Amino acid sequence: MRKVISLLLAAVMMVALLSSCKKADTAAEVNGSSAPDWTAYDALIGEIKSTTDMEAREAKMHQAEDMLMETGAVMPLYYYNDLYMQKTGVDGLFANIFGTKYFMYGTKADGETNKLRLCLASEPDHLDPALNSSVDGACLAANSFVGLYTFDKDGNIVPALAAGDPVVSEDGKTYTITMKDGLMWSDGTPLTAKDFEYSWKRAADPNTASDYSYLLVTYNEDGTMDPSASLFADDGTGVINVKASEDGKTLTFVLNSPCPYLMSLLAFPVFMPVPQAAVEAAAGHETNPGAWTAEAGFVSNGAYTLKEWKHNESMVYVKNPNYYDAANVTFDELDFMLSSDDTAMLAAYNAGNLDYIDSVPNDEIGTLKASPEFKVADNLGTYYVGFNVNSDLFKGKTVEQANKMRQAFSYLVDRQAIVDNIGQTNQEVANAFIPSKMSDGHGGEFNVSDAAYTYPAAGNGYYDIAVNVEKAIELLKEAGYEFTEDGMLSESTPITIKYLTNDGTSHIAIAQQMQEDFAQIGIVMEIEQEDWQTFLNDRKEGNFDVAREGWLADYDDPVNMLEMFTSYSGNNDCQLGK
Repeated sequence: MRKVISLLLAAVMMVALLSSCKKADTAAEVNGSSAPDWTAYDALIGEIKSTTDMEAREAKMHQAEDMLMETGAVMPLYYYNDLYMQKTGVDGLFANIFGTKYFMYGTKADGETNKLRLCLASEPDHLDPALNSSVDGACLAANSFVGLYTFDKDGNIVPALAAGDPVVSEDGKTYTITMKDGLMWSDGTPLTAKDFEYSWKRAADPNTASDYSYLLVTYNEDGTMDPSASLFADDGTGVINVKASEDGKTLTFVLNSPCPYLMSLLAFPVFMPVPQAAVEAAAGHETNPGAWTAEAGFVSNGAYTLKEWKHNESMVYVKNPNYYDAANVTFDELDFMLSSDDTAMLAAYNAGNLDYIDSVPNDEIGTLKASPEFKVADNLGTYYVGFNVNSDLFKGKTVEQANKMRQAFSYLVDRQAIVDNIGQTNQEVANAFIPSKMSDGHGGEFNVSDAAYTYPAAGNGYYDIAVNVEKAIELLKEAGYEFTEDGMLSESTPITIKYLTNDGTSHIAIAQQMQEDFAQIGIVMEIEQEDWQTFLNDRKEGNFDVAREGWLADYDDPVNMLEMFTSYSGNNDCQLGK
């Protein structure tokens, strides 16, 4: 049955993809656009989010990844793991496979348990959990806010502000959650289910401009909710169906379709509550929704509150006595150094000024690996290169030619050299976007060929791992490029790539490796480096040609890696459908 479903879906999606490409090619001839028509992809993601047949759903997700990889807009390099250093004697810190770190239950063997000194990254882009879309921001959110559920040290989802598990209707669509008694914000005001109703509706509101709003709702062009792609059902007034009881004790919400990863969402930052009074008291909040968290002292509900913030230098978080689990919080203070300079991080760590750092200089990894303080943890995510499909790099090309250009670049990159010489922590080379070991949604592993699906190349990915210069040249010729007899690009058809990356010695080293890989056939790659905040916003706005990208999954389901590329997603850096 699975094979039949897969074959039928393959046929349907092939027709849709060919139709989509035909429309896009026609458009390219008219207005010069080389970007693929993304209508069929958006529709397919909607089907994935609304179907209740888990085997058919897996087949649809494979089809969506096929469509994404066909564009060449994403160039996966390797699957993430998490490198960090932690002082001997520091214990009790933990992280989940999505890269979120929890510091509130840690200890120090020397008895100095009141303070943890650490460096995760540079100045955060957002501290409002509804607006954040970075891994370091998610870590700050997890330690200063908390939702209905959270993760424990073993990676299990457990009640936080919820009194227990949800009560779920027989059709799997209606959830009712009872809140714990006596919950408070950090300023001592009551925290109730009404705060969740407000916060979720705020995150779903287009005026909030949350990059993650698509996790809650998708709107049609006329502003109405699209039930095929929205998590929540419409309450009948065009708003998501979330309602707190009059006494604020229970929260009830209705989904459009049963959601297999719903509990993970309820532990994710965008589903954490924010205090309406504080949000709307901030000057300019109508046009700057995150204004209320722009400085230290804002109201939160997590284990810590932000006491002091020297921008681009340091942050001091202190224990929140009104946190629901304050009795078990061990560190009274978290002192963050703000820096993206991994050389400075390691120097501060070696000088005894930091207990924990989340990065080290690339050329130090070989030596540091011998230290018991050097740690590597599992992650679920993919380090990749993203192409802006609207970039002038592809100007004048048809959709098919632009796709082949991007695919050609992928065949030139020596991923094994990147992992062996730069990563150095046994990362797994990637030849598919959805990471290794991700669930298929019904008890199996997604990126393993089975009776329902066989990957195009070698049965386990989209291309062979080894560099294939001949294939790259073949594709570039089909895209209209000319080559000399010795396999170098002709001067009449040059290619210059502008590659954007943020700070970090490993990111720069990877860029330099690709620069050498492309140069072997005469492609010129210029490396441009930006600070973290500027980099995040330039990618989001499409102010780049080719950029360093990475995505740690928000929950263990392939749709999380796929829905970010919908035309309505705030995380669609590749600008597909935009």
